[in-house]
Amino acid sequence: MSREETYQLKYTIALIAEFAKKFHLGKKQAYNYLKRFNGLGYLKSYYDVLHTLSFEEAIRDISIICFRNGGKLQYQDL
Repeated sequence: MSREETYQLKYTIALIAEFAKKFHLGKKQAYNYLKRFNGLGYLKSYYDVLHTLSFEEAIRDISIICFRNGGKLQYQDL
């Protein structure tokens, strides 16, 4: 595994954990939700941009993509 792939994997794991916290889900639930509603596909396609954002901004963007693909969770600014 290349260094870049390792960074992407670590970022993805961290983002899933933060997504789970934001929406009060278990990590497995968050992973399944993101996979089902194309959040992980979006993350893979736009990693180069998303990893430059804060987790909060990245979670907002990914939650919008999931919602547009049939997910029911909506991001709420606090």
